[in-house]
Amino acid sequence: MALEPDERLEQGQNRLRGALLDGRPTHFFIPVGVILVALVVWTCFYTVPSDSVAVVQRFGRYVDEVEPGLHFKLPFGMDTATIVPVKRQLKQEFGFATPGARDPYQTPRSGRSVDETQMVTGDLNAALVEWVVQYRISDPVNFLFEVRDPAETLRHVSESVMREVVGDRTVDEVITIGRQEIESEALDKMQALSTRYEMGISIDQVQLKNINPPEPVQESFNEVNQAQQEKERLINEARREYNKVIPLAEGEKDQRIREADGYRLKRINEAKGDAARFESLLTEYRKAPDVTRRRIYIETLQTVLPLIESKIIVDEDARSILPLLNLPARTEAPS
Repeated sequence: MALEPDERLEQGQNRLRGALLDGRPTHFFIPVGVILVALVVWTCFYTVPSDSVAVVQRFGRYVDEVEPGLHFKLPFGMDTATIVPVKRQLKQEFGFATPGARDPYQTPRSGRSVDETQMVTGDLNAALVEWVVQYRISDPVNFLFEVRDPAETLRHVSESVMREVVGDRTVDEVITIGRQEIESEALDKMQALSTRYEMGISIDQVQLKNINPPEPVQESFNEVNQAQQEKERLINEARREYNKVIPLAEGEKDQRIREADGYRLKRINEAKGDAARFESLLTEYRKAPDVTRRRIYIETLQTVLPLIESKIIVDEDARSILPLLNLPARTEAPS
């Protein structure tokens, strides 16, 4: 026969009362003591991972910041230790979600993924912007106590700053050439707001991911991007051809200028040398005209005679030399 709950409670009380009255309290207190010792040991010691620190509170009040390792604290909730991963790089994703993420603040909330990416540019065009914020916890105390929910606050700060930065630029800058400037400016503004709010967070990097126009105009934007890429390609090819031809022409120009300068110096020096030689000959000629004339004549013959194949020396008194010459046979020209 099943007993009612009240009857079971009364039966247990009677058994406890009987055990105490019988003088056998040891059988009751030994298990209780073991449990209490186990609870004390369980609540007194804790371990801090190597990439984290522990913020210790005593009755809710901040006491100390503990480095990695095994540590002791007061049991039964008098001391509480909150592990804060200060050496780990955390991140938040906007517009998409990485599968298997453990941090609840890393990925957008359900239904917020598309809303976070929809932005209006400075020229009143729409764009879908996805980005990632990588950060670290620089001050564990501020991170835990100064802001009610710092990770969620950082998501709101990041979204606000990104909308402001994107709203200051045209859609072409956002999609194509202005990505690096957007990342740099957003990083500075996010860090400034985090410092102002004393969130205890240090922003490491802001990285833009996919930036697309809305689906109704996506095809037109793709055509514009292809035209822009084709324009850049043609400009690069023209610059490459320019860099190939112009330096070659400059080199040829410099070479010809140097050759002309060299030829000019050569002719000037030759002319100066000839003039100096003639002047020296004139001086010597004025001193001894006959000797100088004969020396010039002999030097000229020494230059000319070696170039003549056949030499005929004729006496002044000879009247005819034809019977004495052995003329070479004439070579007939080919027909």
